Amino acid sequence: MKAVPETPPEGARPGVQHVTVDSGHAGQRLDNFLLTALKGVPRTHVYRLLRKGEVRVNKGRSKPDYRLKEGDVVRLPPVRRAESNGKNLAAVAAASGRLDWLLERVVYEDEQLLVIDKPSGLAVHGGSGVSVGLIEALRELRPHTPFLELAHRLDRDTSGCLLIAKSRPALMHLHDLLREGGLDKRYLALVAGPWRGGTRHVDAALEATRPQSGERRVEVDEEGKESASDFTPREKFTDTALVEVRLLTGRMHQARVHAAHIGHPIAGDDKYGDRDFNQRMKRQGLTRLFLHAARLEFRHPLGGRKMRIEAPLPVELERVLEKLRTQPDISLPA
Repeated sequence: MKAVPETPPEGARPGVQHVTVDSGHAGQRLDNFLLTALKGVPRTHVYRLLRKGEVRVNKGRSKPDYRLKEGDVVRLPPVRRAESNGKNLAAVAAASGRLDWLLERVVYEDEQLLVIDKPSGLAVHGGSGVSVGLIEALRELRPHTPFLELAHRLDRDTSGCLLIAKSRPALMHLHDLLREGGLDKRYLALVAGPWRGGTRHVDAALEATRPQSGERRVEVDEEGKESASDFTPREKFTDTALVEVRLLTGRMHQARVHAAHIGHPIAGDDKYGDRDFNQRMKRQGLTRLFLHAARLEFRHPLGGRKMRIEAPLPVELERVLEKLRTQPDISLPA
């Protein structure tokens, strides 16, 4: 996008800009476009600007869900952006030197895609009390990359492969793959056992709720959204098992809720897990959620070649497995 400052009439506030939408942003919702273009401006204020008509597209009012077209001219009003105080997105710029380690976690990159091995504990985007997320940090670290958008999400406490699009067409292609089941996502999880038998297919609809406490939860609900997962054991121990989880749909907290639903909650899950099991795993050295996005398989947006991208199990999780493996008489036959 190209921003052109407007010459204001006499007495008007300076700072108005007109932004011409390029091919890389064509098809994007207006509200999402504004949240990127007006970095540091609270989300609620962005929607207020839309309601009041201060944002215009081709000189007319537009709704938040309007899909931008190449060549559209978006009027951006003068706004007060957040000062850098360590509690907002602008803090990333000052802290960018401390975020360089993120670039060392890139496991694949080309002109259309970037895959990063996300660490546990880092939110993928800012919001809900998180001032800076992974995507905001990457944008600050890559100021000359014009387009960076999440193709999917990982929970804050989940580590592993996170796919990021570097162009609008690539993002649309990846979203199509997600809807059509063309993005194969495989996770590794340590779950409560004992695990009997082989693969378990879970077909349980999920519904997100927000109790009075305000913390969002996901529950199995036959009136919810269709959700399906496969759990395949890779190693079995006396009271736990390492399983590979294949998500056939992409619902919020799906692996964690489905695992708990079949009586095998994931180790270290303080929301859907089992307290006693978590305490036992803590004594084995586990200090986080044992859920890792280990592999992605999909067709590349450019040319359609088959992609298989992997992120190794983090050292802190591998140490837990090594400790389980060395305990006498703990392993059971698969």
